[in-house]
Amino acid sequence: MTKENTGRHAFLVGAGILLSRIVGLVRQRVFSHYFGQLGEADAFYAAFRVPNFLQNLFGEGVLSASFIPVYARLLAEGEEEESGRVAGAVGAILALATSVMVLAGVLLTPYLIWIIAPGFEGAKRELTIRLVRILFPGAGLLVFSAWSLGILNSHRKFFLSYTAPVVWNVAMIATMIAFRGKDLTTLAVYLAWGSVVGSALQLFVQLPTVLRLTRKLRFRLDTAAANVRDVLSNFAPVFVSRGVVQISAYVDQVIASKLGEGAVAALTNAQSIYTLPVSLFGMAVSAAELPAMSSALGTDAEVQARLRRRLNAGLRQIAFFIVPSAMAFFALGDVVAAALYQTGKFTHQNAVYVWGIIAGSAVGLLASTLGRLYASTYYALRDTRTPLRYASLRVALTVGLGYLCALPLPRWLGIDPHWGATGLTASAGVAGWVEFTLLRRTLNARIGATGVPAPLIARLWGAAAVGAAAAWGIKLALGGAEPVMTAMLVLVPYGLIYFAVTYLLRVEECGALFEKLSRLKP
Repeated sequence: MTKENTGRHAFLVGAGILLSRIVGLVRQRVFSHYFGQLGEADAFYAAFRVPNFLQNLFGEGVLSASFIPVYARLLAEGEEEESGRVAGAVGAILALATSVMVLAGVLLTPYLIWIIAPGFEGAKRELTIRLVRILFPGAGLLVFSAWSLGILNSHRKFFLSYTAPVVWNVAMIATMIAFRGKDLTTLAVYLAWGSVVGSALQLFVQLPTVLRLTRKLRFRLDTAAANVRDVLSNFAPVFVSRGVVQISAYVDQVIASKLGEGAVAALTNAQSIYTLPVSLFGMAVSAAELPAMSSALGTDAEVQARLRRRLNAGLRQIAFFIVPSAMAFFALGDVVAAALYQTGKFTHQNAVYVWGIIAGSAVGLLASTLGRLYASTYYALRDTRTPLRYASLRVALTVGLGYLCALPLPRWLGIDPHWGATGLTASAGVAGWVEFTLLRRTLNARIGATGVPAPLIARLWGAAAVGAAAAWGIKLALGGAEPVMTAMLVLVPYGLIYFAVTYLLRVEECGALFEKLSRLKP
């Protein structure tokens, strides 16, 4: 595959993710309008995380690491019959595993709540249990949506796979608008059912194309075939890796449930913001590169050279966009949060609280995003155990540092315990840098020197700082203007200044971006 095609595929992934995330942010804005950061919002977001544990364990991340490298290689070798057998076997195994997990989850929900949100009591706890039981089947459907994504990505049908979640978000938005007159508890229940319907729609919009592409697809519980065993052997360590990462996310939620009303909702709102650039740029590049890296053929030296070139180019692209994102979260996070969520029951004070949390996320945003591409390179090399070791270490650090920074540290500093949520994201950023450093060092020893040059990083941060200083001045001059208008008048100049400065500093990625944009002119 050519570099140009990979760039086009990364663009399609990014465009699909952007469209999906925009609709997702609309959903969260509608949700914030009706629920704010009240107890019902905490209950819904906590409930939504519990079945998502199933989706994240069996879903896109695990399948990308275990299934795509094997399936993409078979496609590259022209093994259509075998590729269909592998895809069908993986689908059948997922069907069995998720059915068992969904049934167990519905039955054991009360015990899960004691583990996940021990700070919830009374009506909030009962509502959370009710919502989890509704949401669990929808999570099972989303697992099969991720299986469809793995097939579509391997066939380079990126845009459909990443825009499919739009219908899920639209279903939830429609549910909230249709039942907006209900009390918040009833509205939350209806919204959970709307999520299940949306999960089914997300799967069904992908299935026709999946079935067309996999003409030799055979659903059969076949674990004896060599390629199926290869997928399963990769699946186990990635499953555990995703599991420990999810444990970290749930520890964050457990701690947030002890920080007072609105902390869980605020943390969820903040995560939707700070994971956006990770998805747009880190996931877009990683998703486009993984099939290409996995399909690389030739001698060991040739494969390593191709991996180095792809990895280094991808790292530079990611850094070019992530650095200004991190700076914006740190300096202008209140503008971002207010523009997205400040409406109805969601107040300016809520927006400032979310700003504190996303400012903490800026600490490790670059490391987390670059780390995704490094992990994809390991997966392309069929090495799933090295990322597992480092992910486990990161989780241990995140849990330990997160507890200290979220609970004891605010007391020691004499500040409002609510601000412990900022400690959660900042400590996770420190752990992310440790993981990234280990991933890079080990891979460099294996395939040669990789990474983003220090002079380039310095130019990117310098350009972002110049833009942030100008944008901060505009924000002060505007005072308390309407949130969306403020965001336009502050964030647009910030971005333009960043691009202008990087262009003047002869940053290669900026010049390439302007060149692509110039070709779009009629």
